[in-house]
Amino acid sequence: MQLQNLRIYSHPDFRDYLIIVAGMALYAIGFTVFILPHEIVVGGMAGFSTLVYFATGGLVPVAVTMYVVNIMMLIGWFRLLGRKFVIRTVFGATLLSAIIGAIEGYFTSHAPIVADTTMSVLMGSAICGLGIGLYYAHKGSAGGTDIVAAIFEKKSNISIGRTMMIIDVAIVTCSFFLPFDGDMDARIQARVQTIIYGWASIAIYSFLANYIVNSDKQTIQFLILSPKWHEIADRVAHESGRGVTTFDGHGFWTGESRTMLIVWCRQYDADRIYEIVRRIDEGAYIIQSEARSVYGNGFDPLRMKPRKTIRPKQ
Repeated sequence: MQLQNLRIYSHPDFRDYLIIVAGMALYAIGFTVFILPHEIVVGGMAGFSTLVYFATGGLVPVAVTMYVVNIMMLIGWFRLLGRKFVIRTVFGATLLSAIIGAIEGYFTSHAPIVADTTMSVLMGSAICGLGIGLYYAHKGSAGGTDIVAAIFEKKSNISIGRTMMIIDVAIVTCSFFLPFDGDMDARIQARVQTIIYGWASIAIYSFLANYIVNSDKQTIQFLILSPKWHEIADRVAHESGRGVTTFDGHGFWTGESRTMLIVWCRQYDADRIYEIVRRIDEGAYIIQSEARSVYGNGFDPLRMKPRKTIRPKQ
C-alpha cells in the first residue's frame, strides 16, 4: 500500500497538479490581498470581475463573476476548444474562484495590509506573475482571457499573447467609466492614476510569467574546441541525449587543423554538458550563447499558419 501511494505522489501528473494548485493560490493571494483592496483593475477575468464588483457597489463578489462567466464561455465553445482544454480550465477556474471567494470578503472589508499603493501593486503583481508562471509552465489554465485568446487563435492569425494583451489593456481602460463621486476633472485625475497602476501590473506579471515559463525552455548553443573532441561528443550524445555536430576548423596562429563541436540543448541540459566537458578536458574552450529559436526534432515544432491571400476580382 505504501509503495502504491509513493508511485502516486511521484507521478508527473500528480506533481503538475500540485504545482498548479500552488500557482493558483499565489495568484489569488497576490490579486486579492495586495491589488483588489486598493481598487486597482488588472487584466484577465480577475480584472473583468473587478469591474463588475465595483460597478455593482460590491454586491456581486469577484469570485462569483469569475466562475459564472468562465463556465458560460466553456459551455458555449466546448466543441471548438476541445475536451482536454475544457477539463483543465474547469479545474483551474473552480480552484481559483474558490480561493479568491474564501478570502476576498475579509480583505475588501479591511484596510489594505500594505498602505502604500505603489508598493502593494508591485508586490501583488510579482506574486501574481510567479503564480501564473507556475501554473502555465505545468499546463494549467484559469480560463478567462485564455478562452477568448484560444478562440481567436483558431479563428484568425492573431497569436494568443497578442490577443490577451489587447483584452487586458481594454479591461483596465474600462475602469475609467466606473461610478465616481466628482466632476470630470476629478474623475480624470483619479481614474488615470488607477489605469496606469493597472497597466503597470499587467507588464510586471506578464514579464515574470513569461520568464518562468520560458526559462527552462531557452535554447542554448555550445561551441566546444578540444583535442579530446571525440570522447566529449560520445559522452554528450549518450549522457545528455543531445545530438552533436562536428565541423573542421583551422587555427590561424598555430596552423593546426581542429575539430569543433556544436551542441544545441535546453537550459536545463547546460550544467550536464559543462560537467561532461570538465571531466574530460578542463582546458577545453567552450562558447555558450542563446539561440533565439531552434525548430526540429527534440525542440519546437515548426508551425506556420497559411497566410490569407486576396484574390483579384474577376
